[in-house]
Amino acid sequence: MIWTFSLLISCIKLLLLPAYRSTDFEVHRNWLAITHSLPLSQWYFEDTSEWTLDYPPLFAWFEYILSQIAQFFDHRMLNLDNFNHASFETILFQKLSVIVTDFIYIYGTYECSKALPKGKRSEIILPILLIGNVGLLMVDHIHFQYNGFLYGVFLISISHIIQGRILHGAFWFSILLNLKHIYLYVAPAFFIYLLRICFDTKSIRNFLRLAFIVITTFIVAYLPFIDHMDQILRRLFPFQRGLCHAYWAPNFWALYTGVDKFVIVIAARLGIRHISTAATMTGGLVQESAHVILPNITPKLTFALILITMIPALVKLWSSGAKPSQFLRCIVLCALTSFMFGWHVHEKAILMVIIPLSILAVMEPADANVFLILSTVGHYSLFPLLFPDNLMLVKLLFLLIYCCYAFYSLNSIYPFQFCKFSIPLLSNSESTYVLGLAPLFLYTEVLFRFTAVSITLPFLPLMMTSIYCALGVSYCWFKYYTYFMRCKT
Repeated sequence: MIWTFSLLISCIKLLLLPAYRSTDFEVHRNWLAITHSLPLSQWYFEDTSEWTLDYPPLFAWFEYILSQIAQFFDHRMLNLDNFNHASFETILFQKLSVIVTDFIYIYGTYECSKALPKGKRSEIILPILLIGNVGLLMVDHIHFQYNGFLYGVFLISISHIIQGRILHGAFWFSILLNLKHIYLYVAPAFFIYLLRICFDTKSIRNFLRLAFIVITTFIVAYLPFIDHMDQILRRLFPFQRGLCHAYWAPNFWALYTGVDKFVIVIAARLGIRHISTAATMTGGLVQESAHVILPNITPKLTFALILITMIPALVKLWSSGAKPSQFLRCIVLCALTSFMFGWHVHEKAILMVIIPLSILAVMEPADANVFLILSTVGHYSLFPLLFPDNLMLVKLLFLLIYCCYAFYSLNSIYPFQFCKFSIPLLSNSESTYVLGLAPLFLYTEVLFRFTAVSITLPFLPLMMTSIYCALGVSYCWFKYYTYFMRCKT
């Protein structure tokens, strides 16, 4: 079933080859050129283009390997000065490279499926939920990125750990951290769980082996760049980019900034003239911005908030013992907590929550409930990334098909609903909120362009989408946190 469905999804990905591509396409083309044309001592110093290399060393080597193949498609794409080069051969190579490397994600799905008890849940429903993830289709195969490859390594690591192969799991997670540092979001859950296993087994040998694997992986990755570690760290952690991304991720800071904007408008209507009404944080650009009414937020404050809100979950994980289900739930909570309160969070980071939650959704109805809300709202929040009009029906169709299957398949496992007027597995209020995405879509995607305010407030649909989705994400964070703290299995 896994491989048959994978081939079907791959055919859909091939149909998306001529679709819209974002500036991330040029970002990765430039990284191909950097790693192919320059010695590695210059990889993290090159700044001819604004799209400088800002991923960890193993991803840079990944781009280098791709560049060795890319030269046979169109060597001009490997020219550093050839900005925005997008020949047919270049587009073909880069989009095919995403499809091919997605087979690592498919293999990770296979490993996770194999780690669960055999049956419909693990052999049919889970593979379709993971491989058919609509967020990956939108972000990787239209917007353009390599998230599928990275999440494949993530799933491989998880599958090894829940099967008890902790050394293998630790190795693959160490590889993942050196491919993309955003997975530091979930590193605390891995650390506490692996430490707990060593504690339970009273095995100093396993602890030393784990330490050796992690430390050695980082040394091998960074040793060639040891002379310019400061430069790499500046690239990996660019705090000057500001609290919110150009399009606000649907998290706590979207609500916080939304309140700031609302108070500005109210103040202006009340005639308080000394308060600026400038469109701070809604200019559609990545930049440092300031709040006008509410206190400004610093990177240190967001880090402290993440740490404070994450500690109870980590303590609970430790006290739960070596239970794979609790480990997975803590991964979800660490990712969601970091998403909620992190500095300059990208909207695409919601996939780090949805993908491991997919595994839990086929295990317990409470997990399925949160998954259905979060996957619907989280995937919808990615819609503004695909802004061309000709993609309106494509993204809507993708989401509807995925949601229909998710609700239908999970309801077949847990045939329960709160009331006959609600969506399966959701309460009346949850159903009302999810169905509220329909009028939101109608206004922001269709009707808004015909209103007068579309000229004066062109980014209003982005703000509305972000704030509405942030309400749902915040609700899921609170509900799932409460559930995890009470859960004993």
